[in-house]
Amino acid sequence: MNISRRLLVSACALALSGFVPGFAMAAGTIAIITPSHDNPFFKAEADGAAAKAKALGYETMVLVHNDDANKQNELFDSAIAAGVKAIILDNAGADASVAAVKKAKDKGIPSFLIDREITASGVAVSQIVSNNYQGAQLGGEEFVKLMGEKGNYAELVGKESDTNAGIRSQGYHDVIDQYSSMKMVARQTANWSQTEAYTVMESILQAHPDIKGVISGNDTMAMGAYAALEAAGRKDVIVVGFDGSNDVRDSILKGGIKATVLQPAYQQAQLAVEQADKFIKTGATGVEEKQLMDCILVNKDNASKLETFALKP
Repeated sequence: MNISRRLLVSACALALSGFVPGFAMAAGTIAIITPSHDNPFFKAEADGAAAKAKALGYETMVLVHNDDANKQNELFDSAIAAGVKAIILDNAGADASVAAVKKAKDKGIPSFLIDREITASGVAVSQIVSNNYQGAQLGGEEFVKLMGEKGNYAELVGKESDTNAGIRSQGYHDVIDQYSSMKMVARQTANWSQTEAYTVMESILQAHPDIKGVISGNDTMAMGAYAALEAAGRKDVIVVGFDGSNDVRDSILKGGIKATVLQPAYQQAQLAVEQADKFIKTGATGVEEKQLMDCILVNKDNASKLETFALKP
């Protein structure tokens, strides 16, 4: 056999073994499943996770469940069928997501949850969430301060199926309810939606024209509420959000929405991928399943440093 023939045979053998000289082989695929990217918070999660996964040598499968547990279940089936190494998940319901995560676990595929917890332990490998209660207390304290410790206000609440909605609301009220001159005249869900928040805010304004403030469970609803207030000529109403989005940052800098609470979505997603990588390689993460990341108050003093759910130095 001549030299060129031997080289060709060797190259074919290497290719069949999964190694081709000059090419880096992917470490496998990591699935990233989140709610809709129409919400910049969830897009930041997906972008952060995908960037870290690619940096660590993985292919990515980026999927969206739109807060539909049935759709999420189908996406898990797709990820399992594709033989992914791990799943990064911002789930579609604390109760409704347990079965899907367990199904993946039973197939040998570990899940790493971000942003939202599920109502079971020992099913996911990691549950990395923002300290929503601590963050809500920061937001509540700022809201009380901005309101001068008095006045009628409304609260916009997120999806009832989302654990975070209740935790944030509780954190707000554990602060605000200490002030007897602060009176909540309306409390309605807008399902984390800017469009719904606009409509809800219009109705609240009609019923309570003397309203002085709005505290919101997330920035998307805060943006919808502020747009409705602005359309009604009520720029005097104090609005505080939660998430730390670029949209609310811009509003704060223009003197619109007054404050938000930053939860580090991008960093959180990257941490989940790092833990997935360690688990894939060693069978353990070295940390507890449930992990909390503290939130940061963002107002006119530091809003200029906010970029894509992170504060620049």
